[in-house]
Amino acid sequence: MTRQHQPDEDRFRAILPEDIAWQPFPAFPPSARLAVMVGHPAQPGPYVVRVRVPGGTKLIPHKHPEDRIYTVMSGVFYIGLGETFDGDKVLAYPPGSLIVLPGETWHFHWAKSGEIRDAGFRDRAAGPRIS
Repeated sequence: MTRQHQPDEDRFRAILPEDIAWQPFPAFPPSARLAVMVGHPAQPGPYVVRVRVPGGTKLIPHKHPEDRIYTVMSGVFYIGLGETFDGDKVLAYPPGSLIVLPGETWHFHWAKSGEIRDAGFRDRAAGPRIS
C-alpha cells in the first residue's frame, strides 16, 4: 500500500537559511517578509511558513480562522491579545518559545526590541490560510 504524504512532504529535503525564498506578503507592512517552507497555505492541509520582521514593525490587530503554533527562532517575539493595539499589553517571548494561538483570537505583534530576524518565527497551521 502506498503511503499518502502531505504536500511537499513526499521526499527528503533540507532548506538551508541561504536558500529561503523571502517574499513580501500583502497582509504585512512592506518591510516584512514571509517564506513558505513546506505545504501550500492557500490549500487545505498543514504548512510551515517563516516570517522576518524588522525592528520597530507593528502588525495591527487581526485574527486567523485556524489555530496557529508559533516557534520563536531568533529575536524577541512580542504578542498582545485584543482588538486594539496596546504596546503596554505585549508579552515578550525569547528564542525557543512556543506560542499556541487558538483560531479567531484577536492579537497583534510588535518587533519592539529589534529585528525578529533570520526566520523570525515558524508559523505552523493547517490551511487554507486566509490572512
